[in-house]
This record gives sequence, structure tokens and C-alpha cells, in this order.
Amino acid sequence: MPRFPLLACTIATAIALLSPMPACSQPDAAQSSSASAASQQAPSDVWYEIFVRSFYDTNGDGIGDLNGVTAKLDYLKSLGVSGIWLMPINPSPSYHGYDITDYDGINPQYGTMADFRRLLDEAHKRGIKVIIDMVINHSSNEHPWFKAALDPHSPYHDWYSWADKYTDLDTLSATGVTAWHADGAQNYLGIFAPTMPDLNYDNRAVRAAMIKVGQFWLKQGVDGFRLDAAQHIYDNLQSDMDDPAALAKNLAWWNEYRHGLDAVNPHAYLVGEVTRPVATELAPYFKPLDAVFNFPLAVQLITAAKDERNLDLATTLEHTYASYRAADGGQLRDAPFLSNHDQERVMSQLGDNPQHMRMAAAMLLTLPGQPYIYYGEELGMRGRKPDEALREPMRWQRSPRAQGTATWEPPTSGDGLAVSVEAEQADPHSLLHYYTTLIHWRSEIGALRDGGFRAYPEANDQLVAWQRTGTQDTVLVVHNLSGQNQSMPLDVPGEPHFGKLLRQTGNGAAVHGDMLELPPYSSVILQ
Repeated sequence: MPRFPLLACTIATAIALLSPMPACSQPDAAQSSSASAASQQAPSDVWYEIFVRSFYDTNGDGIGDLNGVTAKLDYLKSLGVSGIWLMPINPSPSYHGYDITDYDGINPQYGTMADFRRLLDEAHKRGIKVIIDMVINHSSNEHPWFKAALDPHSPYHDWYSWADKYTDLDTLSATGVTAWHADGAQNYLGIFAPTMPDLNYDNRAVRAAMIKVGQFWLKQGVDGFRLDAAQHIYDNLQSDMDDPAALAKNLAWWNEYRHGLDAVNPHAYLVGEVTRPVATELAPYFKPLDAVFNFPLAVQLITAAKDERNLDLATTLEHTYASYRAADGGQLRDAPFLSNHDQERVMSQLGDNPQHMRMAAAMLLTLPGQPYIYYGEELGMRGRKPDEALREPMRWQRSPRAQGTATWEPPTSGDGLAVSVEAEQADPHSLLHYYTTLIHWRSEIGALRDGGFRAYPEANDQLVAWQRTGTQDTVLVVHNLSGQNQSMPLDVPGEPHFGKLLRQTGNGAAVHGDMLELPPYSSVILQ
């Protein structure tokens, strides 16, 4: 198990919530002189996904709320994140909120618009950006638009898609469920569920309305949007999934959307949910959007950590980033992550192995782009399907009944008292301190945050290594995925000589001449 120097971490634990520095980072003797105050205050560009219902409850009704997010901003600041993504906060008949009944409103269970504006103000004071989920592919079947659309003579009828006499009503949607749903004598398109009828983006009025919604929230002060089901605007049926025409129409819409938002805030950040299996199918979305979630990479990172094998990961990433740059005019942007609200939690995917969890996190947080962390991931919270179990209340105190803990969903994961913010802040060797260290590395080392990417040729089957080159420095990142000591040569012809150990996640790493020695399950940064 990676070990941090006990004395340093014991002191750091006491000030973990107050200091901008990571609780257990491992600088060498020259680190403080090489890191300026400006670089220490630089953003990490790490985002944190929050399900408001499960985060923190300030009024005792068992449901997390917007004021609860505001109350925990100092925790998020101490963790080192630069932004938060709020899952849907609009009014909705469901617990999850992905079927919206009012695009301009706040779910009253979460609070008021005044509460939301206060959250924005307090987050921005701390240098934390806020993006919200934009559920743009479909509305709720209880939305006034859809209720009006049930009348074939209503102008809203064409805001949704309806079957005709030639439609095969047994057709499967692109998500693998029934595409068409009956309402009386009519059948409407809903590729996720009958409660989520798809909006018809061939209708100019729909496009104008959804651009107006985006502009409304930008005017409230949000910094951008996570775009739910971004590929499914026109990718509706299984026959559309590999259709270039559907892709072209998707991209045309997102270009129109981007242009509409630019009128209010040309710097708004847009990250799309595009669940394609290979990186080359994500690349086209980089023109209208700032980033898309890298679903293929999430699988690769977890597999590499679980198998303790290189799996040629760095070379695969080189090809991925090359395709991104080709599509994006030479820029390198990405939104890597390990899991989210739709997927089993990382610790569960890794069979509850804490060492594998640490290595997955270390790889994620030393990659290009803007990484995303799912709330509670930094604690090692577990969760397996059904979806409610993936979205259980955040563990703040050792007791699951402590004040502020949401109770809308009883815990089923079996996490013990040690899986909580209270317990892990007190433990200098906890996963929480480990995440804090890695996130702060990104603030302190510009190349980790903004640099390019190159595979390092000397990594072996159980070592993953890559170079990150920024405007001022080049660093070498090496991860030992295995439970054995590993060594790696540093005298590679034509490559920089990396002889200075800049950071390490524990004791024992060393450079001896032209050889790097790494203890089990450890990560280092060399300069």
C-alpha cells in the first residue's frame, strides 16, 4: 500500500480543509522554490459531478438541496476541483430529473432560484465553475408542450415525432428499447422511455426554444452545460446509429446551438454525452462542443488497473489524441472519467480493491483534458445497479444518520463507517487524501494540466508511462500498476533525460543513475 510520511500527513490532516496545498503531496527539497504562488493557485481543471438529491440536506426533509451544495463548497475547494456539474435541477416528476416539466425552473425539492444564484455566487468566489445538466433530447410527458401536442391540431403537435401508417411500431430505438409509445390512437417517439418523448429538432420552433433555454441559464450565471444524450438528437433508431446522415444532422444542430449561446457567452463550456465505443467516433463532436466524455477510455483505465497490465494504453491514447487533434484543428481536449451516475461505481467495478482504485485514479488525473470525478468516488463509495444504488447519499459522517445526510434512498452498498469524509479526513493514508494529492498536482504542474501527450517507449507490461509537455516544462509520468517493485530505464536515445523526482504518491521511488525504481502500486512525476 502506498505510504505517505506519517508526520507530514498527520500535520496536513489538521489543516486539510484550510490549506490550498494537497494534504499528502510529496515534493522534493526544491519543489517549493520551483512552484510560484501563481502556479499553486492555478486551476486543476478537474470537475466534480453532483446529484443534488444525494449530496447534502440542509432542511431535514431527507433530500439534498442547492443550499447543501453551497454548504460543501469549502470541502470541494479543499479537494482541489475547479468546477462542479449538477445533475438536473429542473422540476421533474422523477427522482432523477431527466424528464423535465419546466426548463426555466428549479425543482422545488432542491430550493429556489435565489438559492441557485447564491450557489453560483459562492462557487465563483472560490474559483469554482458551475455547469448544469441540459436535458435537451426529450422533455417529460408531463411537460405542457407535450400535453398540448396530444391535440393533432395544436401548433405544439409538430414539436414531437409521431408515427404514421407506414411506421413499424415494433422498431427498437438506438438505446435498445421500444421506440414508439401509444397515447390513445397516436404513437409518439421516445427512445429512452414513454415518460420521455423526443423533441422534434426538424422543427425550427423547437430549436429556437432550446437555444432560448440555454441562453436563459447563461444569463443566470452558469458557466456551461453537460449535454445529455448529445448524440441522440437525430440518432433515434438502431438504423441511425452508424448513419452518416444522422451524424451530420447532429453536428449541424450543435453548431446552431453553439452559435446561439455565443450571443450570450462565447466562453460557455459545453461537454457532451456521446456514448460511442471508439474514440474516432467521438472526434467529430469536438468542432461544435468543447469536449465529449471519453467512454472508451473509462473502460480502458479500469481494465488496466484491474488486470495490473499496461495493455498498450499509452500508445492507444496517442492514437486517440491524434484523432481529436485532427478533428479540432490541432487542439487537444478531452473529458476523461472513470464512472458516472449511469455506471457501476469504480470501486465496485474493481472488486473493492483499494490499490486498483488508487491506480485508476492516478492514471485518470495525470491525463490531458479536464477529468471528471463522480461524487463519493474520492471516498471509495461502492454501488451496483439498479440506478438508485449508484446514486446513494454522499457519506459525510461516520454515521449514515448524521445531520445533513440525505435519506431519500436507504444505503445498500455495504460501505462501512470508514467510507466517509469524517473518517477519511482523519486518516492520512485514506483514498480522500490520495485524490486530494493527485488533484493538486494538476494545479502545481502546468504540464499535467495543459500539456501534450507522448507515450514513453520504455514502459514494461506492468508500467504505464507518458510524457506531458507544457509551455514551460516536460514531465514524465510513470505508474506501477502491479504489486511488485518495478524498474525502468531513463536513458532513451532522442528523449529528454528525466533525472529529477518531482512528485511521488508514497515512499520508496528513486532514481539510480539511469534507472527508475518504483515500489508497488505507486506513481511518480519526473522532470
